[in-house]
Amino acid sequence: MTLLSRLAAGETVFTAWSAIPDPLTIEAMAAHGFDAVTLDMQHGGHHEDSVLRCLPAILNAGKHAVVRIPVGRFDAASRVLDFGAEAVIAPMINSVADARAFAASMKYPPLGERSWGATYAMGRTGVRDAKRFFAEANGRTLAFAMVETRAAYEALDGILATPGIDGIFVGPSDFSIAWSRGESLDPLREDLMETVAGIARRTLAAGKVAAMYVNDMAYAGRYAAMGFRFQAIASEHCAIALGCETLLAAAKASLAG
Repeated sequence: MTLLSRLAAGETVFTAWSAIPDPLTIEAMAAHGFDAVTLDMQHGGHHEDSVLRCLPAILNAGKHAVVRIPVGRFDAASRVLDFGAEAVIAPMINSVADARAFAASMKYPPLGERSWGATYAMGRTGVRDAKRFFAEANGRTLAFAMVETRAAYEALDGILATPGIDGIFVGPSDFSIAWSRGESLDPLREDLMETVAGIARRTLAAGKVAAMYVNDMAYAGRYAAMGFRFQAIASEHCAIALGCETLLAAAKASLAG
C-alpha cells in the first residue's frame, strides 16, 4: 500500500524523525515498528548525499520514505523524489505562491513542472517500466505544506486549494512562537489547541491529509481525534535519550534492590 492510500483509508501512520545523516542509524530506526522514516534536511544534519544513501535503508525495511527539505529549496523536492522518497514536507509555506512553487516541483505535467529523471526511484521502488512510473507518480507522491506562521494560517484556504498540494503539516513549535508573537516557545499551549484542531478540520474538508509533529506522545491520541493521521513521534535523539534513561534507571534500581 502507498502512504497516501493508508492515510486515505483513515489509518494513523507514525513516522520516526531522523536528524543523523548516517545509513546505519536509519537502518536501526527502520527496523522497529515505525510506519515511515522522515529525513530532516531543514534542522537535521541530512543533505542531498545522505538522503541518496539513506533512502535504501528505509525502503528495504518496507517503510515509507519521507524527506523534509530546507526552506525554499523546492529544487530539492524533485531531487529527493528522484532518489526514491514517497513524500516531501516543505517548511515555511507562507503563501499561495509558495504552495504553487512547491507543488510544481512535486508533480509531473500537466499538474506540475517536475522534470523527468527517476532512475534511482524506479530501481528502488521496483517499478522498472518508465511509462508506468510516470503514469502513477503524481498519485503516489505526497506534498505536505507546513503551516507554522500566522501568514500561513491566514493563507490556509488558498494553500489547500492549490493543485498538487496533498496535505498540511503543522509545525507546532514555530506555530507557538508565531501565535505568541515571539514571546514563548510552547507547542503544547492549550490556547492553541482549538486553532490546531481547526486547521485539521479545514484540511480534511478540502480532501487533504492533516499531519503533525508530536512533541509529547500523550497528545498523539488527541491529535488523531482532531484528524491528524500522519504523525511524527520520535527523533533519534529522543529515542536514544529515552532508551538510555530507561536502561540506567532499571540498572540502578536493581542495585538498590
